[in-house]
Amino acid sequence: MTVTFTLNGGTCRFHGDPMTPLVDLLRNERYLTGTKAVCREGFCGACTVEVDGAAVMSCLKPVGLLAGSSVTTIEALATGEAAMHPLQAAFAEADVVQCGMCFPGMVMSLSAFLRDTPAPDREAVKAAMVGNICRCTGYERIVDAVMAFVARGQEGATHG
Repeated sequence: MTVTFTLNGGTCRFHGDPMTPLVDLLRNERYLTGTKAVCREGFCGACTVEVDGAAVMSCLKPVGLLAGSSVTTIEALATGEAAMHPLQAAFAEADVVQCGMCFPGMVMSLSAFLRDTPAPDREAVKAAMVGNICRCTGYERIVDAVMAFVARGQEGATHG
């Protein structure tokens, strides 16, 4: 089966089993390794990408369902000359990143959340992180980073 969709702003044509998980296409065929394949059960959130602007776990999304869709990975979140999206930079400044496994999925989930909720309180941020597991840091530093990002007025810098 052939499926055509937009991947990080370009055309992506996939020829193969329509039940192939999106995470496998991204990592093994497109070499977009920012999307992490950790639990492969939709439990940890490390494989989160955006499909048509919504955060989804790519380990649970068959490529066959993507025809005509737009997929954005962590590699395309930053725009222009920026090496990192401002939310990624806020994570780095708050020393959130340790092992790096949860980081891309967490950024993708929270970026989508902040696009819809540009001025959240701490409790809303915590609720938005449900579905993303971090085993290294306390979640408080992640919330601190998001709140610092919001305080800088960078909610308009989120993808989309």
